[in-house]
Amino acid sequence: MFGLSFRNFTAPWWFLLLVVVGAIIAGYVLVQRMRHRRTMRFTNLELLEKVVPKRQNWIRHIPAVVLVVALMLLTTAMAGPTDEQRVPRNRATVMLVVDVSLSMEATDVRPTRLRAAQDAAKDFATGLTPGINLGLISFAGTASVMVSPTTDRTSVAKAIDNLKLAESTATGEAIFAALQSIEGFSQIIGGAEGAPPARIVLMTDGKQTVPTDDADDPRGAFTAARAAKDAKIPVSTISFGTSDGEVTIDGKSQPVPVDDESMKQIADLSGGEFYKAATADQLHRVYDTLGEQIGYETKDADASKPWLMLGTLAALVAAGSALLIGQRLP
Repeated sequence: MFGLSFRNFTAPWWFLLLVVVGAIIAGYVLVQRMRHRRTMRFTNLELLEKVVPKRQNWIRHIPAVVLVVALMLLTTAMAGPTDEQRVPRNRATVMLVVDVSLSMEATDVRPTRLRAAQDAAKDFATGLTPGINLGLISFAGTASVMVSPTTDRTSVAKAIDNLKLAESTATGEAIFAALQSIEGFSQIIGGAEGAPPARIVLMTDGKQTVPTDDADDPRGAFTAARAAKDAKIPVSTISFGTSDGEVTIDGKSQPVPVDDESMKQIADLSGGEFYKAATADQLHRVYDTLGEQIGYETKDADASKPWLMLGTLAALVAAGSALLIGQRLP
């Protein structure tokens, strides 16, 4: 609290009152010197020591010292000190984009990648700050907006439970769909403050297959990531699963390793972060981290209350000690 610099005050001009405090200190010292000179004119020193005991010499200054401290603390409070505080976000928009391609049926993450993803995504949705608008998109060969951005977590949780597997992986289409959903929602709620901040959380386990493995295609994942960068909407990517994943399609076992490199590049191109989750527990931790990052922000908030409380207490102590010492109580 006492490590604040002048840039942390909203009204630093109040510190000009410290000049007045300095003048009070100077006046008090001057008065004490004048009193000392008058006292020294007292010719009977033995009688003087009886009238003004030595033990009172420093005690009588306590009220003045404490009063000066109170004035300094109250002046600091009026200058409007601020401090960084973690506060819940409001108005922000988050699109949760979940891969439901057939590779999500792999059992390298128990019971399956999809089931583990659903459980973690629901925890993320229900634990997210209430003021944030959360939407849900599922994607395989195409992208579907399951829930438009809303503060109703129940509808999002129900939609997550109803996710169904399908063929192919259109990662670029999913990101474009999320951008479109955010843009439409921002036009509805955006006011004088402009569009609310937004982020896309993309969870997938495999490489894009639509359009034909070309992430730089006009509808590809890398192109979509660049569009997200231009829109100032970062994409946080979660690469979920292991390199040993397998699924059975048409009676044949097919390997479905995760594609970490593509997810890293999407995050880098969009200005977001990349996360790796090889187990259900790791996925929960990633979502917890994202919940903390997305759900809260650090702002300069009013921090004058401690100064005001200390200043008031000091003023009370000054008044009380002045009464006690003025009555010469032992």
